[in-house]
Amino acid sequence: MKIEYPELLPFKYVAITGKPQIIFTIWPALQKLKRPSPPREAGCQDLVLLHCISSYPAPLDQANLRQIPELARRFGTLSGLSDHTLGTTASVAAVALGACVIEKHFTLSRADKGPDSEFSLEPDDLERLCRDARDAWLALGKPGFERQRSEEGSKVFRRSLYFVKDLPPGHIIGPDDIRRIRPGMGLAPKYFDQVVGSRLSQAVKRGVPVRWDNTVSS
Repeated sequence: MKIEYPELLPFKYVAITGKPQIIFTIWPALQKLKRPSPPREAGCQDLVLLHCISSYPAPLDQANLRQIPELARRFGTLSGLSDHTLGTTASVAAVALGACVIEKHFTLSRADKGPDSEFSLEPDDLERLCRDARDAWLALGKPGFERQRSEEGSKVFRRSLYFVKDLPPGHIIGPDDIRRIRPGMGLAPKYFDQVVGSRLSQAVKRGVPVRWDNTVSS
């Protein structure tokens, strides 16, 4: 019987145990797959595929980090990076592209001249990588146009609409009655045209911010 992709049999056997797996995608067989991976088919629920350029060291301009989200999309699983480039730039950038696991060679001292010492991180490098990768992950946030909590204190620097005259109740607001000035405690400047032509629901003093509760539609 022909065995399809025999290179992947060990991963199938591990999958049967139910243990999590992290697989480097340097095997040509895995790169050719266009269906869910054999480990997933064999029962592995916790699977991470690491994009890997098997060059030691790997040139930074050939790191091809865009493969990381593609692995996640194609195989429907988590993805990460097995990084053989020099330094930590590629690893931090990989986090911004969705990598949830980073594998990096480590040595106590590159002066020891081990077989992979040239592209290995020393303790200070590893500490920086952990810090910068975490910061990159925290900075990602989520899509949306909601104002962040940290922006609340910046309202004082924003412009908003203010009354620049003492006006009686029932007055029809004209373009000379309001201005776009700081701080940002009133309606946003984008409502200028909507406010002009409205009727005051109460008397207002010069310097009062324009709000919906002190105007009514004309």
